Amino acid sequence: MNRRISLRQMEYFVGAAKHGSIVAASEEVHISSPSISGAITHIEQELEVQLFIRQHAKGLQLTPVGEILKKKCQKILDEASDLYDWAAEISSEVKGKLKLGCYIGAAPTLYSEVIQHYSQTFEQVEIDLNLDTPRMLMMTVLSNKLDLALTFNLEIDERQVNFQPLASLPPYALVAANHPLASEKSVSLETLSKLPMILLDIPYSHEYFLSLFEQQGLTPNIRTQSHYVEIVKTMVANELGYSILNTRPRVNTAMDGKELVRIPIRGNLRPMKIGVMTPLNANNTLLVKSFIQHCQRCFADGNIPGMSAL
Repeated sequence: MNRRISLRQMEYFVGAAKHGSIVAASEEVHISSPSISGAITHIEQELEVQLFIRQHAKGLQLTPVGEILKKKCQKILDEASDLYDWAAEISSEVKGKLKLGCYIGAAPTLYSEVIQHYSQTFEQVEIDLNLDTPRMLMMTVLSNKLDLALTFNLEIDERQVNFQPLASLPPYALVAANHPLASEKSVSLETLSKLPMILLDIPYSHEYFLSLFEQQGLTPNIRTQSHYVEIVKTMVANELGYSILNTRPRVNTAMDGKELVRIPIRGNLRPMKIGVMTPLNANNTLLVKSFIQHCQRCFADGNIPGMSAL
């Protein structure tokens, strides 16, 4: 009677071939070494071929036949994975727990139209929301404690994570309604550098704002700074100075009700980008894919949820 080769046995063989070691393969898939060895022996006996040359000093070395079979098995394993994904997409509802991160500075503008709207659309999804800085969100994604994160591209190493941009947010100057610049259609950084500035002093944003001046050989005249954007806006509205921000709330007033004016800044300035961050080369689940697609719909046609046009 013909024996068969299972997907699991192919997985064990490919793991051993990749690591050149049965012990390393067993640690990766959390299976005992004898199980890995048994799978390799079974395949060799079934196909009547030798897959490895066993060398004590060098570990396992693939034979030419083993090299070919490794590629064939990997292709079969990839196709099997795609088959399960396809079956899930046509037969399962989007449900489960989504471990979602969001940049704390963007959460107030994104929560209602992106996160809450997703929860209302997919009622069987439980969102476990974690608010933090972009750098900390990246570290949490890398440790697999988050499925994905909505964040700005500040202090993100795209060699370690995948960042899929959704929108660009160019910097703008924020002034009081009766500020001398309030009627201007645009302003230069050189002009701003001579005026008192209220700096939003939160991690990574601080460095970003200062870098805009540094790239043009300018130094801003920082009068004061705050960790809280609402305090910065209130100081600006009360004529203590101007500020530079990127997010554009639809309500253009400070907490005390005083009016604020946004002015575009001239020049080719680096914008902040908001996007979705996932582990590099991750095989995203149906749940994660559905949230990314939801974000893409929310940001379609130049719309930025929770924000107004500059």
